[in-house]
Amino acid sequence: RWVLSLECKGSRNLMSALRRAVEVDFKDKDKSQGIYLLATGIPDQETHTISAYVAEACEGFDLQLHVCLFSVTKDTDSTGIIPARYADPREAANAFKEIVQAANGRFHWFGEAGIFESDDITSIISEMEKAKIYSQKCAFLVDSLKQRS
Repeated sequence: RWVLSLECKGSRNLMSALRRAVEVDFKDKDKSQGIYLLATGIPDQETHTISAYVAEACEGFDLQLHVCLFSVTKDTDSTGIIPARYADPREAANAFKEIVQAANGRFHWFGEAGIFESDDITSIISEMEKAKIYSQKCAFLVDSLKQRS
């Protein structure tokens, strides 16, 4: 809610933003809610610290933290400045996956070349594979019943 009124400014302090979202702006604690984090690099804080915080903050509530990580092809931002805490894209993805698991959320990683990884797409593919196996079993049963007739 509050993010819609914000302007681009401030720091890359993820813990401060999460605390604001959870401790100040989190309303209707008895309703299902999600926080969506759009990121382009690894957080400035240690992964285990953020994971512990979100696990505790989400405990007892139907609150999930979902992360969309966008990997840029260069090591710098549009101004040419290297981020305060640099990590290669795989390291950033692994850090956010750990954080998302602690928060019962979903992780999506994409870049200019397309989708690298997505919990939603993985779930869809898994469901499609289950449906295919079920369809094959049904076809086998129908064929075996036809042969008996």
